[in-house]
Amino acid sequence: MSTDASSGATPLVSLSLTTEQDVFVLRRSGKTAAESLGVEPQDQIRLATALSELGRDLIGSCDLTVSFDLVDRARPRLRCTLLWKDGPGPGREALRAASRLVTLEHTSVDRSLVIEQPLSGDTPSPDLVARTRAALQAHKGATAVEDARAQTVDLIAALEESRAQREELRRLNAELEETNRGVMALYSELSEELEETNRGVVALYAELEEKSRQLREASEAKTRFWANVSHELRTPVNAVVGLARMLLEFDAERLDEEQHRQVSLIAASGATLLALVDELLDVAKAESGRLEPNWGPVDLRALLGQLRGVLRGYERHGDAELVVAEPELTVVSDEVMLTRILRNLLSNALKFTESGTVRLDVAVEAGEGDGEQDGFVVFTVTDTGVGIPEAEQQQIFEEFYQVRGPHQRGRSGTGLGLPYARRLAELLGGTLALTSAPGQGTQVTVRLPVRPSPSGAGGGAEGGPLLTVLVTADDDDVFRAAVRPLLEQLAERVVEVDRGGRAGAVVREERPDAVLLDLHMPDMDGYTVLAELAADPELHGIPVVVVTSARRESLDHERLRHARTVLDKSSLTLTQLTAAFAEHVPRRDRAERGTSAAQGASTAQGAIRKDPRS
Repeated sequence: MSTDASSGATPLVSLSLTTEQDVFVLRRSGKTAAESLGVEPQDQIRLATALSELGRDLIGSCDLTVSFDLVDRARPRLRCTLLWKDGPGPGREALRAASRLVTLEHTSVDRSLVIEQPLSGDTPSPDLVARTRAALQAHKGATAVEDARAQTVDLIAALEESRAQREELRRLNAELEETNRGVMALYSELSEELEETNRGVVALYAELEEKSRQLREASEAKTRFWANVSHELRTPVNAVVGLARMLLEFDAERLDEEQHRQVSLIAASGATLLALVDELLDVAKAESGRLEPNWGPVDLRALLGQLRGVLRGYERHGDAELVVAEPELTVVSDEVMLTRILRNLLSNALKFTESGTVRLDVAVEAGEGDGEQDGFVVFTVTDTGVGIPEAEQQQIFEEFYQVRGPHQRGRSGTGLGLPYARRLAELLGGTLALTSAPGQGTQVTVRLPVRPSPSGAGGGAEGGPLLTVLVTADDDDVFRAAVRPLLEQLAERVVEVDRGGRAGAVVREERPDAVLLDLHMPDMDGYTVLAELAADPELHGIPVVVVTSARRESLDHERLRHARTVLDKSSLTLTQLTAAFAEHVPRRDRAERGTSAAQGASTAQGAIRKDPRS
């Protein structure tokens, strides 16, 4: 096998093209070479047709020759090169037709045209190259009849292949049609099943709705029952306690020792019953949403001192020692709720601690973020009592549940203490957690989000407005009119904006101490306004309190990160507003103002509840 070293090509055959007969030979040679070297049948036809079109268009050119070579530089290819010395070269139509069939390179200056057909597989063996060369040499002496016969054979083969392909296409269409019928039948079956399932789901949903309604009604009835019974019990119980105390105070000399003991037991039992009635009433209020914190400054040293005195009676029943911290700390909270939380926890601990220590510790945790932050006051009640099994540590927070055992003998209780304490802690925005083990005591931690408050701060609006300028952005005229009397007790001047699009400009102009922002406004919602204020370095530090009637779970909390707090618009109260601004806005030193915030507050709050909007 000879190889042209300069071009890296192996010559196969060279042909001269002078007549139409030579064009037939060229077509057969191209197809034979491609077929011998393993080219796909369709590519064989494309190559032969392209050579035929170009050869026929170039007939008449001076010294027109065609050479077939085998090129093996990066990948084996069959190369066909057409050369001529003089003449116009191939026409534009012939070039366009050939380029649709094969890849070609045309150089008008060198008067050459090259077509390369890639071969599949490895480099052809020397024997295959020799056979291909012999087959091409055989075409040189072929007559026109032989060429015509060969073209007829090629045409018949192409027709047979076309007929086979048509039959295969018909078979595939029949299979596809059958498949489509099966798919449609399956789709109809699935649609019927889905429709039946949907009917079942709708029926189940309706049943669940009915059950939910019944449960709500039962819960409301239970709450009403608690409230009504507790209310009705309070009057006779108060009478029993009052009369018993009167007997002990004014008729003590007329009572012998046994009578004095019995009356004392009546008074003690009546006081216990009255405390239980009060707890029941508060639980009923909490469940119905009518128990709200009354925010104000709380002196923890005084509160815990009073609590220690009240619980001395419990301490005398056993050998346990009560240790209560004495922090020099004033916080913003609800004094009554906080007292009841700690009283319940300490009385429970003393009740079930025969010996050892019951301890109340108080710690302050710093808040996170920029500037003066809200902190957390953590109350920890630790005892060395009987402890609680792990399996029952969640059930003890169910109302009326009590851990059964020998420790219950002689100890009264309703099972309301811990559930009531946790509910109050949640109302104050905090958490109550418990850890315990049998025989190792119990630790209860109450964590409340209140911060140390300077004397007089956070106690409501009676001491004077907390803010100099307050901007409120809300498109609801009714809400703005209803909340205005409340806001005027908190700020010296209230600037109202009825469109979200103007809020940024008004805040930039007024530079208020705080912003009260509604979330849902037609032109620009509160989320966008909040983002605008957060992105402006000059307005970033102005605290924003968001009000909305949307449900908490539907809010985009990620976009509310810049808001200091979010309040329920449909139940907004003066105490909530006072607490929100007292927690987030430092109060300015100013002369005490004698105006009271109470006037008009109840009317405004009623209007807010009657006409809430999102």
